[in-house]
Amino acid sequence: MRSGIIGAGFIGGVHAQAVRAAGGVLSRVAGSSLADGQAGAQRLGALAAASAEELIGADDVDVVHICTPNALHVSLVEQAVAARKAVVCEKPLATTVEDAQRLHASAAGLVAAVPFVYRYYPTVREVRARIAADEGGPLWLLHGSYLQDWLSTSDAANWRVDPAQGGSRAFGDIGVHWCDLMEFTTGHRITRLCARMGVAYPERATEDGAAVLFETDRGACGSVVVSQVSPGRKNRLWFSFDGTSASYSFDQELPDTLWVGGVAENRVVPRGPDTLSPAAAAYARLPAGHPQGYQECFNAFVGDVYAAVDGPEPDGLPTFADGERAAVLTAAVLDSAKNDNWVEVSR
Repeated sequence: MRSGIIGAGFIGGVHAQAVRAAGGVLSRVAGSSLADGQAGAQRLGALAAASAEELIGADDVDVVHICTPNALHVSLVEQAVAARKAVVCEKPLATTVEDAQRLHASAAGLVAAVPFVYRYYPTVREVRARIAADEGGPLWLLHGSYLQDWLSTSDAANWRVDPAQGGSRAFGDIGVHWCDLMEFTTGHRITRLCARMGVAYPERATEDGAAVLFETDRGACGSVVVSQVSPGRKNRLWFSFDGTSASYSFDQELPDTLWVGGVAENRVVPRGPDTLSPAAAAYARLPAGHPQGYQECFNAFVGDVYAAVDGPEPDGLPTFADGERAAVLTAAVLDSAKNDNWVEVSR
């Protein structure tokens, strides 16, 4: 499978490693300018495309990876879909619900994926399998947080703090990851929510954090707190999904163990091919005690994209349907925070 990457920053480099780890070939790289593309191509070990348009139309590109600022996603996805190429678009798929719905519809018949890669932690898959087997009883409380500190200083900035380039920042960037993980793992869907936005630095035009209360279609209630201004928290996506007989807790900064809580005892389950259920063990590529993290999740995600191009879609592959769902949730959060009310969320 031959891939081209548009956008050669940090996340473009993650995609490049994943392409090769999944057995693919990185054919071309395009940047914001020819010089940027050439520098990125040299760094990532590929040919430079003169433009994104040239990359999308190239005969040696089967899968287009879009790793640009958010405001460029819609036009680039439209071009990739028009060329009938498989496409991987970084989230958000679009910054409006209408655009996300249109892109999802236009990609019918194509492999079109959004990298909600936290689904690919084996310990997350283990929680999903245990919940599906009703091991812990009905879930009634779903709660957690996603905390970062990369914007904790007043001078920290990049394109994400500009709403014209990024749209919603804290929730649209990381809050949607938590919500996707919750819905994917539990099978619950958020149907109603109330949100508040927080700003640590008033000079910024986008939110630094958010707190969201929600209800689900299966009768659970929950909450999530997101922040990009929490000193010491590098990338702490944490959840606790609580049933009547057991609760399950996952911490992305400590992903090689799963905490299972019970009334009589608590258990810590190590991540490994021989310690997890079959659905989870399939993604545990290393023995327990050998750390397996974020890049391995990305590698597995791209491997599933390639598998979908060649044959049936693997279970759990995040697609444009999930990108549209993220846009719906983001719009509901922004609406609630702006109008100070509860908002019904379409399913």
